[in-house]
Amino acid sequence: MERMKEQPVWHVNGFLAMTVQLLLLLVGGLVLGNSDGGAQVFGIILFVLGLMLSGGFVVIQPNESRVCTFLGKYIGELREEGFHFVNPFSQRTKISLRVRNFHTDRIKVNDSDGNPIEIAAVIVWRVKNPTQSTFHVDDYKKFADIQSETALRSLASHFPYDAPQDGLSLRGNPTEIMNTFEKELHERLEMAGIEVMEARISHLAYAPEIAQVMLRRQQASAVVAARQQIVEGAMGMVETVLAKLEKQGFELDDEKKAAMVNNLLVALVSEGNVSPVINTGTLYQ
Repeated sequence: MERMKEQPVWHVNGFLAMTVQLLLLLVGGLVLGNSDGGAQVFGIILFVLGLMLSGGFVVIQPNESRVCTFLGKYIGELREEGFHFVNPFSQRTKISLRVRNFHTDRIKVNDSDGNPIEIAAVIVWRVKNPTQSTFHVDDYKKFADIQSETALRSLASHFPYDAPQDGLSLRGNPTEIMNTFEKELHERLEMAGIEVMEARISHLAYAPEIAQVMLRRQQASAVVAARQQIVEGAMGMVETVLAKLEKQGFELDDEKKAAMVNNLLVALVSEGNVSPVINTGTLYQ
């Protein structure tokens, strides 16, 4: 689809046009009241012309615009705030340029792993190109709502709720996900002259039917990760102890090293207090 280009509409100062209108009405009234014949026709023309000018006055508030058409043809838009006069026979569509935001409904969708999740988002946007918002789509507000929900569904289906440490996930990488969401929304809404200022996920959770199961899975993953970190730390401490003993001249054979490693790991990894056991014999008894 060919995109329409913005162009300013012809306009003049509203107070200047009002002065001209009053003069036309005054002169027309005087001619009508003080003449007859052809002069009266001229007075009627002036008076009617003055009345017709009333349809061309328009007041533009800050962050507002008017998109103007004449006989079905686009003639331009007016953004300059103040009191103006435009073609009195033109049709003018009011478009707000103020920042808006809306909260999408919570939607249920499957993530990239096939798990049902609930997701919602907050979208902050504004009309950047009133001409495109008027002529490229039928209802730009409804268009923004539907496309935002579509983009949110697409986002959720392309990423998992949770992922390994080196992968992107909806829960673990909010900044990257937000940037991806904003980019997709921008591509979808640009044709409607809409600028996406911010798009952020406001609600993210597993669907109720699997929430408890996935919670236990998350807890199990956390326990495994914690255990792995504890074991890695304990192994490092054992290696340090053995290295220091050898440096100080203690010679340990493989069996003694194995026994020491076993005792140290039990002491370091165990969740409870370790009770010492005194060996009254030798290691080989």
